[in-house]
Amino acid sequence: MADILAVISPLTPRASTCGYCGPPGKRSMAQTNVHAAEFIPMDCTCMAYQKLIDRGWRRSGTYCYKPDLKRSCCPQYTIKLDSLEFKASKSQRKLLNRFNRWTLHDDSTSGGGKDIHRQAIKATKDVEFILTDAIHASEYRPNSGSELAHRFEVTLEPSSFTPEKFALYQTYQREVHKEEEEKGSASFKRFLVDNPLQRNTIPYTREPAAHLPREYGAYHQLYRIDGELVAVGVIDILPNCVSSVYFMYDPKWERFSLGKLSALREITLAKEMYDAGAPGMQYLYMGFYIHSCPKMRYKAEYVPSHLLDPEEYSWHPLDQCIPILDKFRYATFAHPEHSLERVYDGPALQPSLPESWLNDLQLLVRGDRGRHALIHVVDTDDWKEPEKKHAITTVAYGLGPDLSKQIVFYLAHVL
Repeated sequence: MADILAVISPLTPRASTCGYCGPPGKRSMAQTNVHAAEFIPMDCTCMAYQKLIDRGWRRSGTYCYKPDLKRSCCPQYTIKLDSLEFKASKSQRKLLNRFNRWTLHDDSTSGGGKDIHRQAIKATKDVEFILTDAIHASEYRPNSGSELAHRFEVTLEPSSFTPEKFALYQTYQREVHKEEEEKGSASFKRFLVDNPLQRNTIPYTREPAAHLPREYGAYHQLYRIDGELVAVGVIDILPNCVSSVYFMYDPKWERFSLGKLSALREITLAKEMYDAGAPGMQYLYMGFYIHSCPKMRYKAEYVPSHLLDPEEYSWHPLDQCIPILDKFRYATFAHPEHSLERVYDGPALQPSLPESWLNDLQLLVRGDRGRHALIHVVDTDDWKEPEKKHAITTVAYGLGPDLSKQIVFYLAHVL
């Protein structure tokens, strides 16, 4: 058997009301997003999760799901950006330079401050824009000898709960997402702290800079201005990418478009890790691109980006996908002839796996004296129970034949 990458507990797929169609703070009761498969990872390597997102999976805390794009009102396509080929647009450069000028010189001051502001603008035009340099230009450096108008600090730490982060989360949910019901700390931990990812050392070929992560895993990137926590980026560091999970900010800093600045910083993080010799590191995965939801189309502003085909799991340039998405509700870029103009309302998929595939599936069962043993799924009594068989089959189908050989099933949470 191939090396085991994860132990998972399959769930029966379900549907949920849509958070993309509904008004702010509410879910649409008339529209539905459907999951093709779901599971709870009991143990998961970062390589396993990398392979999962390359097949359209996504995690929320310790829960993993694969959207059914045909049956969903708002199809969700996995999107990735090539950080090595990325070139900041004029508006992105302007945004970053404006924030840097404010941090360095406080361009809102009067009198002599205006002269400094004009000099800063001229200097910006005279110097070639290099994203990595611009990203770090306004960061506070102890003992640097330079005077900054504002102390801007960014730190990366393993995901964890603190009252400070939780207070920011509550503010963000209440004021940005217009949530009427205040979220408790358990919700925050379940959504943005808890994760199944094993931490293991990143094998850099060169000594990485002090601000770069030393391990793969789940992280929080903290943004502080003058000592105040103003934003948190929730990210996963995986073998081939930085994966954006969530971003929250204090809306009183909205004028600086911190979400867009965080995307530029995460692109830079992936590139700096590549430059330090992190093998395979190249991309920023920005979650899902949802063409049917206008507020989610901003991800197309970062180029070159690619979308994952929902049938072949091949990557396609976003600019070539847009015309297909404009025409069809469900789009397949490898086989445009399979695309659909409306939500598919046919029978739910009941995957039937070939015997050669089934024989590779392993189930972890409790044996005599409390010991666990690996048994072929088809040789267990659980395989005779329709609900459990359906849960295992749909998850295995979503994993694909190669990855499912490296996954062990454990029937702890079948619902």
